Amino acid sequence: MNLYLKQMSFEYGNEEIVIIMDQAGWHKSKDLVVPENIAIIYLPPYSPELNPIERLWKYLKTHYIHNRIFDSLKQMMADMVDVFAELKNETVASLCHCSYLEL
Repeated sequence: MNLYLKQMSFEYGNEEIVIIMDQAGWHKSKDLVVPENIAIIYLPPYSPELNPIERLWKYLKTHYIHNRIFDSLKQMMADMVDVFAELKNETVASLCHCSYLEL
């Protein structure tokens, strides 16, 4: 998580960044180093319905993984890389839209 935050901070060094995260252990680790241009807002515990990414995961599971048997984890990951490459921005936006995130 530290590497991710550091890289994001570097890539968008002139921007103020707000990240909305759940309270997974690695998101709240005592060793977490949050760069100065990043602010984190934590969702309430046990509230997956508030986390927009959960809708994307559900979509991926029901449309691409459900009732499939993969030869290996490596094969499933390779297939999912292809799925992500084909996902349209509009699909992700419609799945992850939340009125409480509008400015």
